[in-house]
Amino acid sequence: MIQLVASGKLSTIPVLSFFTGGGFLDMGFEKAGYSIVWTNEMHPGFVQFYEHGITAWRRDRGCAKPEAKISSPAQLSDLGGPASILKSVFPGGKHELFGIIGGPPCQDFSIAGLRAGFEGNRGSLTHEYCRHILEMHPAFFVMENVTGLLQKNHRATFDKLRESMGAAYLTDFAKLNALDYGVPQSRERLFFIGLRRDLVTKELTDDQRKLAPANNWAGWTTEQHPTHRGKRKSCKWATIELPGAVPEVPTCETVKALSINNCLVPTEEEASTHNARDRFKLNSQKAISTPEGMVGNRCFKRLHRYRFSPTACYGNNEVHLHPWLPQRLSVREVLRIQGVDESYILPEGPSLTTKFKMIGNGVPVPMALGVATTMRRLLDEYCGLKL
Repeated sequence: MIQLVASGKLSTIPVLSFFTGGGFLDMGFEKAGYSIVWTNEMHPGFVQFYEHGITAWRRDRGCAKPEAKISSPAQLSDLGGPASILKSVFPGGKHELFGIIGGPPCQDFSIAGLRAGFEGNRGSLTHEYCRHILEMHPAFFVMENVTGLLQKNHRATFDKLRESMGAAYLTDFAKLNALDYGVPQSRERLFFIGLRRDLVTKELTDDQRKLAPANNWAGWTTEQHPTHRGKRKSCKWATIELPGAVPEVPTCETVKALSINNCLVPTEEEASTHNARDRFKLNSQKAISTPEGMVGNRCFKRLHRYRFSPTACYGNNEVHLHPWLPQRLSVREVLRIQGVDESYILPEGPSLTTKFKMIGNGVPVPMALGVATTMRRLLDEYCGLKL
């Protein structure tokens, strides 16, 4: 699976994906040149949708073996432990160079969740994920989670977790916003990464030699969109429209590029667009009367056509309202908000709840690609390993 020639160039590097979900993080890594060789997802609905969507996506990309299967459809505690996983992935013997990526369930750190932290049932999976990394000893790892992990009541434990990883890995973390990767949603996520120290050949600073060095040495902004990242905060964004008003088309290129308008499926194209009619019915008069751009209310949030979305979708079965039509956004429109290729197709029909939950949980694909590309650069710069 992996070849290392004398020049130090890798043909590819195998990656194990934990908590795979719909495969959005995997898609970013595959686009960046990695090979996803093992996946893990326990939710039966997510398993079905992953296999359908990723197979269609890979077939469109012309992959020799496009069929996607979840390797281990079970919860982490039922996988038999790190040694068992490695034996199943590499039956001929463990590879020296492979990566591990994943986003442990984050509700226990979410502001909207129970905030049980590391002691919660889901929060404890973050510790389990890191334990698997330390025992499996990959060349690099990526952990994605909510920014609530950095809040005061969780920060001390997170820092201890970093220190526990620091003896074996040179680590860094950053709070990243999907907007800076050209995604039309203001979604902040935490990314925690590590390079195995025995592979690092670059001269390290005194700070980097610490078990928990100061963050942001990885140069995360290098892979972000150079224009939108620099201009989005100074742009004039639309707010709330008066009933019946039709907003003017913006002249700012950044506003146009990061607007929800680009994600909407015209009514006349719904029949020919996969998943464009997959949406919850809307019967509430209150929802229908909500003005365009009003997203601060608790429910029935209506997006503005010339502004980004606060997130992909929110709450239990709560999907944003179309900017001007009396309907919620469709599965295809929310997939577009997540930067997912049109070739990623989900089976028509139910369960809509599971579809939107899976899509909302995922990492926006352009953001995943950016992080994967950051890891490529760091493997080259710090370890002399070029993909």
